[in-house]
Amino acid sequence: MNATKITLSLLTALTLTSTVYADDKSEIQTLKQEIKELRQMMQSFKSNTEDISELKETTQALIDETSDLKSGFNYTTVSSEKSYNGMSPAASKVYYSKSPLSIGGYAKMDYYHKSNEGADNGSNIDVYRFIPYFGYKFTDNIIMNAEIEFEHGGVEDGASGDGYVVVEFLYLDFLINNNFNIRVGNQLMPMGLINERHEPTLFTTVQRPNTSKQLIPSTWHESGLMAYGQITDNVSYKVGAFSALQLGRGDALATKDKNNWLRESRLGSFRADNKAGEDIGLAGVARVDYTGNNLFIGASTYVDSSLIMADIHFDYKKDAFRTYGVYTQTSRSETIVGEPEKAKGGFINVGYDILSLTKFQNKMPVFVQYETVSAQDAITGGTSVDSTDTVTVGINYFPHEQVVLKADYAMSKDNSKASNVDETDTFSLSMGFIF
Repeated sequence: MNATKITLSLLTALTLTSTVYADDKSEIQTLKQEIKELRQMMQSFKSNTEDISELKETTQALIDETSDLKSGFNYTTVSSEKSYNGMSPAASKVYYSKSPLSIGGYAKMDYYHKSNEGADNGSNIDVYRFIPYFGYKFTDNIIMNAEIEFEHGGVEDGASGDGYVVVEFLYLDFLINNNFNIRVGNQLMPMGLINERHEPTLFTTVQRPNTSKQLIPSTWHESGLMAYGQITDNVSYKVGAFSALQLGRGDALATKDKNNWLRESRLGSFRADNKAGEDIGLAGVARVDYTGNNLFIGASTYVDSSLIMADIHFDYKKDAFRTYGVYTQTSRSETIVGEPEKAKGGFINVGYDILSLTKFQNKMPVFVQYETVSAQDAITGGTSVDSTDTVTVGINYFPHEQVVLKADYAMSKDNSKASNVDETDTFSLSMGFIF
């Protein structure tokens, strides 16, 4: 009887165990299916989230475009820190503009009072420059950039003066890759520190240094072809062929002030005509720059059949401290009796932002600059003219990163024995901005 009970009990247990196992197996299969369905739902949700994100971006783009249509123009604000392809911040705007059409520029207005031992005394106020930039992107790789310069308030009909209007550059950039690009047209010559980057927020003095006016002709622009790009992440190059300086033209135009013989030799964007006796020569230009560790430093050279010009330049910034400068030499192979044959000179500028010592966010650099210029270091068949040394002290204030107010005091000493004026002091005020 006991054996029968035991047997029945074992059979009952086996039956129950089998049933439970069968139920667990069924539940496991059900759970696997539910997990699979849950994963599918999660994947679908993720996809829907991405779609929603894309929809939000598209909606925002439509809102922006609608706003642009209401305002009539898709305007990009200039960045004072951005510089593309060697150009100044405002001139670089076309390269990052939200619109194919880009409009920017800069302006400056000056006041100065000059006192010396001669007759050139008194004050002057001048709407010195108003410079609009126009850029257009045909594609992301073909870009037009142009500058129109209005100086000294422009030109008044029937009146004489220094005012003029000129196309200062007009070129096409063909952007190929980081290492090699081509620029065709009328371009700023890649010489020195200030010629390409000459907007008023980029240097501290009211006037551009005489080194960058007389020795490396300020805003020197010529027509030609240039290749440029990066050699390494820190090293860039530029090499090109351009219309050459016309020294005969410079000699003729600089009869009043021989210190401007290089400056007056610029052809620029004006028409040159061989029939008018303007010999259009060919010049080569090469430049190499290093950027890194708060330092920008490089060298450039210009060569044509008549002269060789070379310079070294640097710009170092560390926190509130900045120093920059240029040294250049020119040697003329074409010798004409009585005309300048050699030129040399340079400057160094040291400044410190005193507002960095306070809680204020604006900048107020104070600076001192020393410059020596000998534009007639040697004269063919004559006596060289000694240098002019200038010490300038001053202050800048930036109420906005794009706006600068300047004041400086320049003390110049003419070392020429033939000069009637030994010392000249000039107090200057200026306001300038980029946009």
